[in-house]
Amino acid sequence: MVDSLSPQGPRIVAIANQKGGVGKTTTTINLGAALAEAGARVLVIDLDPQGNASTGLGIDPDLRDRTTYDLLVEKLPLTEALRATSVENLAIVPANMDLSSADMELMGAERRSFLLRDALDRDEIAGLGLDYVLIDCPPSLNLLTVNGMVAADSVLIPLQSEFFALEGVSQLMLTIREVRQTANRNLRIEGILLTMFDRRNNLSQLVEQDARENLGDLVFRTIIPRNVRLSEAPSFAMPVLNYDPKSQGAEAYRALAKEMAERHQVVA
Repeated sequence: MVDSLSPQGPRIVAIANQKGGVGKTTTTINLGAALAEAGARVLVIDLDPQGNASTGLGIDPDLRDRTTYDLLVEKLPLTEALRATSVENLAIVPANMDLSSADMELMGAERRSFLLRDALDRDEIAGLGLDYVLIDCPPSLNLLTVNGMVAADSVLIPLQSEFFALEGVSQLMLTIREVRQTANRNLRIEGILLTMFDRRNNLSQLVEQDARENLGDLVFRTIIPRNVRLSEAPSFAMPVLNYDPKSQGAEAYRALAKEMAERHQVVA
């Protein structure tokens, strides 16, 4: 059994769900922007070969010459891989489709589940003065997602307000338990975040009731609504907090950032 990362330095949160389309990348982008807006220094690690978090934060695909692939496979130092975004206090290590081959390339690598953890060297990362590192994991339980969990202090799970949503979470919980038993014994669940919530829809309310009854305090008080502005913002390559600061989506992610900050007492 291997100890987890030292508690010193930034809070490292993997944002994961093996099901696509649940608001995972939307949450990474907008939670990062909301934490940054509140005064935290935030780094996003785009661990999804689709690179949607990179696109959503304005990093042109043709300009991603140093990516998470280089960080993991080529051992590029973190300080050389990250780049600033248009959001103050928010940086990113971008991703592109090169990362899609990483699973196969890394299968024979020594410590293949620890590559991201090794890349986020605490001495090096301490010099960046970060408060949070948010890891946008791919929508599958593959080696990249395991790397994210091994490197993280906690896992935030977006849960779409739809039928069978909780069944998908059970498999993710098993993976988290396995990672905790074999590679990162201090890994915990940051929280379950209800996304795409429509208060006019009975199903959304039933999912919330079911989630709170079964998962209790693991479910964030904050709920992310189904919001047109949230859907539109990525096409303008910016977080919703920049695209429409007064929208319901922007206010919801501010509330989530505040709720997280209260838990960790990182942001004043």
